[in-house]
Amino acid sequence: MKKKEKGTEKEKIVQPKGLFGGKCILDPEELEAAISHCKGLGMKIVLTMGSWDMVHIGHARYFMEAKKHGDILVVGVDDDKKIRIRKGPDRPIVPQNERMEMVAHLRYVDLVVLKPHNAPKWQMTKMVKPDVLIATQETYNKKQLEELNEFCGKIVVLEPQATTSTSAKIRRLQISTAKKLEEKLTPRILEAIERSLSEIKEEKKKKDPTKE
Repeated sequence: MKKKEKGTEKEKIVQPKGLFGGKCILDPEELEAAISHCKGLGMKIVLTMGSWDMVHIGHARYFMEAKKHGDILVVGVDDDKKIRIRKGPDRPIVPQNERMEMVAHLRYVDLVVLKPHNAPKWQMTKMVKPDVLIATQETYNKKQLEELNEFCGKIVVLEPQATTSTSAKIRRLQISTAKKLEEKLTPRILEAIERSLSEIKEEKKKKDPTKE
């Protein structure tokens, strides 16, 4: 006689054929199947999307708050090209596969989905049709929120969960690196300039010994 598995079907987290313990999904059809299964069990679906570059405490708190609004938290991760288009050629700092894995390791996240740069507008939201879409004030403007309302049960706009943003961290790193380079290189540059001037002066003396 088979032993009964602990927990009800509703309590089990769906583990589709994905990466990193089954949390990461690359196939849209697989995402649809996973979401359909969860909804069939009466689970409330929460969706949020973003870059998640250089994951920090603000991101972790954001996911914790998002998960409070439902049973399954689906996180869309922008691909590298999409971020380069939006934020410039120096971003992302962390490549998409590593960003997906880092997000998957966070305890409040249930499913992680890559968002390709060439996907049709609102594709993931239309596909998931979440009970709750979680956003920040910077994610969408008022008009976009009105458009998205058609595909969601409701939209919740969260406040920033930490004073440190990824962009701020990058700026601080750049400033810190610049200062260290200045401290290290300035004395060497000055020394090299003095040496070069001295060598030029010596060369002139050799060519014309009468000039001091």
